[in-house]
Amino acid sequence: MSDEVLTRIASALERLAPAPQPAPDFRQAEAFIWHTAPDRLEPVPVVSRIDLRLLHGIDRSRDTLLANTLQFARGAAANNALLWGARGMGKSSLVKAAHAAAVDEGLPLKLVELAREDLPSVGRLLAHLRDAPEMRFILFCDDLSFSHDDQHYKSLKAVLDGGIEGRPANVILYATSNRRHLMPRDMIENERSTAINPSEAVEEKVSLSDRFGLWLGFHPCSQDEYLAMIRGYCDSYGVEISDAELRAEAIEWQATRGARSGRVAWQYFTDLAGRRGVAL
Repeated sequence: MSDEVLTRIASALERLAPAPQPAPDFRQAEAFIWHTAPDRLEPVPVVSRIDLRLLHGIDRSRDTLLANTLQFARGAAANNALLWGARGMGKSSLVKAAHAAAVDEGLPLKLVELAREDLPSVGRLLAHLRDAPEMRFILFCDDLSFSHDDQHYKSLKAVLDGGIEGRPANVILYATSNRRHLMPRDMIENERSTAINPSEAVEEKVSLSDRFGLWLGFHPCSQDEYLAMIRGYCDSYGVEISDAELRAEAIEWQATRGARSGRVAWQYFTDLAGRRGVAL
């Protein structure tokens, strides 16, 4: 098929594509979700999150991300942040809680969620955010990772580096991932063993995570930290239970799940609260 025919097909498809919607009034919500086809920012009436004070066992990461978020929301310099590590240890909860803390201070900070599969459209999203300089935006990519044939990581580099225009001064990127380098270790090793220039191939992949100024690691919690999380939830929601009963039940719950994390702690507490007739 000739280049001329391909160009005509592409033009026809572009004409058939739904027209992008204008940017919303960012004052109408605290958070938005970016969608494509057509491009639009949909407001989120109520953000699903828990209070920052309920995030136990991640004190250092909590304090670091909160400080970075507040200084950015106040108009000062701040770093992009990669929250990586164990599943269920509060990475995405911390991002949403830090945003809420800034909003509670009356700061003009908005949370914009961007799905990994929509990364190629990020340039168009940034254009919307750049046009609202009176606001500050956290661009949030949750559970981010890439497979060996995935080229979306190149779009992420555009967010972090900003290209010729530079990343808008009113936008910062927070991403969560189970992987420190956003890619499986066997993928990195495969690049090293098969590439003509192994060091350059690996550098192309690993340098992606290096573009985040903050690396915050989340590790599996100890049993004492796990129990402290649950006790914190009980105290906050007024659920009464003795230490001995909580310990016995929580450890049994953990054993049936085969895991111990902040997520498992919350799931046990949800069950406990339900049995005590407490609504969350």
